[in-house]
Amino acid sequence: MSKVSELSMLVDELKKCGETLVRISEELADLFSSGKDAMQPVKKTAVKKKTNEEPKAEVPEEKALTLEDVRAVCADKSHKGYTAEVKAILTKHGAEKLSGINPAEYKALLAEVEVLGNAQ
Repeated sequence: MSKVSELSMLVDELKKCGETLVRISEELADLFSSGKDAMQPVKKTAVKKKTNEEPKAEVPEEKALTLEDVRAVCADKSHKGYTAEVKAILTKHGAEKLSGINPAEYKALLAEVEVLGNAQ
């Protein structure tokens, strides 16, 4: 393929990209110009739902703990100087590493780790 035909192909691709960008920007402009009126009632209904659903706000607190949730707390305590204590708690729960802990034990393990340093 000659340099001229290769350059011509690149120019055509660039032209298509430009046309696509123009089309996207026009669609976004339409969306935002017409979406402002449509979005306001949604916000009002969302606020009403939130007010009516306050008793259900406790449900997310009872969500299952993930490895990442527990790891974040353990890492925080470890950075605060409680590495040995965190390792002892892991060993107590039957694992050398956090990844070896049964997810059913996350809640109990987390409760033990969270109290580290609170007695001072």
